[in-house]
Amino acid sequence: MDILRIAAFSEGNSGGNPAGVVIAETLPEAQIMQQVAAEVGFSETVFAARTEDGWRTRYFAPAFEVPFCGHATIALGAALAMREGDGIFPLILNQSRITVEGSSQGDVLKAALQSPPTFSKAAPPAQIREALDLLGLTERDLNPDLPPALIHGGADHLSLMLNARETLSAMHYDFDSGRALMLKNGWVTIVLSYAQTPQLFHTRNIFAAGGVYEDPATGAATAALAGYLRDLNWPHHGAIDIIQGEDMGMLSRLHADILTPQGGSIRVSGTARVMS
Repeated sequence: MDILRIAAFSEGNSGGNPAGVVIAETLPEAQIMQQVAAEVGFSETVFAARTEDGWRTRYFAPAFEVPFCGHATIALGAALAMREGDGIFPLILNQSRITVEGSSQGDVLKAALQSPPTFSKAAPPAQIREALDLLGLTERDLNPDLPPALIHGGADHLSLMLNARETLSAMHYDFDSGRALMLKNGWVTIVLSYAQTPQLFHTRNIFAAGGVYEDPATGAATAALAGYLRDLNWPHHGAIDIIQGEDMGMLSRLHADILTPQGGSIRVSGTARVMS
């Protein structure tokens, strides 16, 4: 099995979130894909096979299958551009259909995904308390203008917006407790964010549910966060930029265009690099 390793949302020749990419004639059995994802060890590995109307696509974390993964989709878009040429590629997921656009210009790989539909709602107080206790935070650490929310853009996330960059940098939690809490509530990630400006956010993403302490770049959570900001009528002016991974030495940059009506798809884009 030919496994590409591509870092999505990279900063030049460094940073980004590594993903495994497997493009096959037909998709292997789920058990085999799960085993490969565990052996690759990245937060996600994406598997794709051509069909009559697109590319059948599935995503596996080391611990389980996930319904949608943004950074692995960006990595897949880059891989398809290298293999098929520049273009827009329809992807058939387990629960939705999306597209990824990929281009290869010399050593520069770029990709942009159109996320599944987005929605958000207020997080229940009990869940907020559990998450704050996990992180050793209190409600005083939260930004009151962007209240805790359950956000969705192809997968479910808990969003906690912090009021200080230093609090974000100091993030820590017990892995086993975090995994149990996330599995209980069905959260794929917990998104911790700090708004430097209305259009520039710093984020960290807890991914204990998938067997990873922290994700350096999370396209699905970025799409969900952008949809949440649109739901709040936040002054995003049509786009936001995300800096992620900086605190773990894997600087990543994500851009989200917020152009469709409420509930619609979010376009998330960035560069990618093939890992040696």
